[in-house]
Amino acid sequence: MPRRILIIVGHPDPGPERFCRALAASYADGARSAGHEVRLIDIATLDFPFLRTTEEFKMRPVPVMLEEAAQAIRDAEHIVFVFPLWLGTMPALLKAFFEQVMRPGVAFAYPEQGKGGFARTLLEGRSARVVVTMGMPAFFYRLWYLSHGIAGIRRNILNFVGISPVRETLFGMVEGASDATRKKWLGKMQKLGARAA
Repeated sequence: MPRRILIIVGHPDPGPERFCRALAASYADGARSAGHEVRLIDIATLDFPFLRTTEEFKMRPVPVMLEEAAQAIRDAEHIVFVFPLWLGTMPALLKAFFEQVMRPGVAFAYPEQGKGGFARTLLEGRSARVVVTMGMPAFFYRLWYLSHGIAGIRRNILNFVGISPVRETLFGMVEGASDATRKKWLGKMQKLGARAA
């Protein structure tokens, strides 16, 4: 059954040569060829402010330039995040994007005043895939670092707002990868896209 897929490219460098963009494009090609509806957001092309206070996060609306992105997240059934691993986790620009669009009223709701309890998720029924490129071997990131940066994204952001399941695809030693290896990875992404997985 066709799904509404949103692909978010989280590489802060807008250069078209960045491998994250090729991975995202392959996923999109596979998804479209299987009849899925695909939208793509490249955060490097967006100019938006960083949050600086709790009041901004809690009380202000999503900035105008990100309203379309926030709506795309609401509309999606499956969301794919593609980004490089920087200092063990996502780049700062992607974190700033999450902080702007995963706000109260968009992604979750605080309990009603005086009622206590937990925040209510607003994005249930959606799944996600986190696709990460890195300079180290992927198995080393999993075993030694316990994928801590990705675990934080899955648990503290995506699961917190109701997005589940969240699957991951890691591509290690990217800079030194041969053309044949990169072609194999692009083929893998195309297959994942076709399955909307």
